[in-house]
Order: sequence, then structure tokens, then C-alpha cells
Amino acid sequence: MSGKIIDGKAIALEVRKQWKQRVIELKDRGILPGLAVIIVGSNPASQVYVRNKIKACHEVGIHSELIELPEDVSEPQLLSTIENLNRNTQINGILVQLPLPDTIDVNKVLETISVEKDVDGFHLYNLGALMAGSTIFPPCTPYGVQCLLEHSSIPIEGQNAVIVGRSNIVGKPMALMLLQKNATVSICTSKTRDLKQFTSLADILVVATGKPNLITADMVKPGAAVIDVGINRLDDGRLVGDVDFEGVKEVAGYITPVPGGVGPMTITMLVANTVIAAEKANSSV
Repeated sequence: MSGKIIDGKAIALEVRKQWKQRVIELKDRGILPGLAVIIVGSNPASQVYVRNKIKACHEVGIHSELIELPEDVSEPQLLSTIENLNRNTQINGILVQLPLPDTIDVNKVLETISVEKDVDGFHLYNLGALMAGSTIFPPCTPYGVQCLLEHSSIPIEGQNAVIVGRSNIVGKPMALMLLQKNATVSICTSKTRDLKQFTSLADILVVATGKPNLITADMVKPGAAVIDVGINRLDDGRLVGDVDFEGVKEVAGYITPVPGGVGPMTITMLVANTVIAAEKANSSV
């Protein structure tokens, strides 16, 4: 019997209704949440991601500003743009779409964003606070995965969770967030020796490596919840995740598709963080 497919699109729409209501409550107080999205260059994938983020903002009533900068923009110019947005009281959240050109120091860019407006959750303060057990804004993708698990009534406490991938964007914060929910957490990479010995013990398996079809059916514990964060375009144009979906769905208890799984939830949690930023900025109003 095939595992239950976790419909990220449907769950995202349901969750966004809650945040839309909170936007309405802010507007009733004369407050309009605002998000600024900066994109550098013309990377096609980045342009798609940005359009989807802007669309989600409009759907819940958040004001959004798209700032498009040329590929050859200098680092000082980009930092100046961010600093201006930091001072703009109409903007509650700032997002710089990654990747950036090699000529720009990504860490410097992310640390220039005000902590109170870091709705992507990438600032060192937010990542460090997550390590300490709290954060203003959780990174959007791990936050979305956690929301998917909770919305699907998949237990976390006491479960064996294995994260394949060690990035600052997904793997490390995901491990910390599941640890906070009292899961027993292991972090692996695509280079882990005998990866199967770890993944086959996982009640919750989160995969984010950027390697298509890395996880096959024989590597998955029967009945496990498999969350595929990867998105890869094959030579024939197809989009696939890091998990062999067709094979693994026959073993897993729950599985996310690619596309249509984690992606919509990442954008939804960006919306959530922007609303929270607006609420915090106007807590005394």
C-alpha cells in the first residue's frame, strides 16, 4: 500500500488563511505589513521563486515591493539598498533572493539585514538564537517542514529523525527545530559512509542535498515520514527531488512530492514571518 502523499499546496492554502486573518486584524488597526524582495541579476529559477513569493503576499494582503538590481551591482550598492530598507518603517521584512553573484559576500549581505526584518531567518542572530532554543524568525524551509509534520499529525516527540544535508538554510536548523520538539536527531550528508544504516532507522527522514534520487526505497524504514526538500532539474527537463518518489512511496507512510510538497510551505512561512514582524514592530500601537 502506497504511503500518504502530503499535499504541500493544499496545506499551504489552509495555513495562509490563518495568516490572512491576522493581516486583516493588523489592517483594522491601520497597519499594513510590508515585504521587500531584492533580486540580483536574471537567474530564471530565482525569478520564478520571487514571483511566487510576491503572489503569496498579495493573496494574504501583504504589501510587497520588488527591487530588481543588475547582475553587475556592486556590493556597496546592494548593502546601501538594504540599509535604506532597514530604515523604511513601511517595510517589515526584507528578503534577498539567493544565490548572489560571486563578487558579493553573501554573509555580509545577510548580516546587514536588520534582525527585526530578517524574515528569511538567515541572520547569524536568528541562527544563533535557534541554537539557544529560541529565535525571532525560524528559517522558512525548516519552519515549513515542521508545519507540514504537525498539520499531518505526524508525531515528532520521541521519534528518530534523520536529516540528510548539513546546510545552514535547511539541514542544521531543521535538526535543531526537531531536537526542540524532543526528537532524537542524526545529521548525515551525501558523503556519509553507508548512509542506508542511518536512513533505515528514521521515523522522520528529511532530505536536502541537491542530489536527485539519492534516497531509494531500500533505504527507508517502512511507514516512515519522508520529507523531500530537494528540487533538481534533469536533462530531460523534469523536476525531481532528492528522493526516488515512485519507489519510496511504496514503502513510506507519508511522503512529500516534488514539486508541490515543501516549496509552497517555504513561501507560506515567509508570509508568516512577515506578519509576525509587523505585529512585533507595532506591538505598542
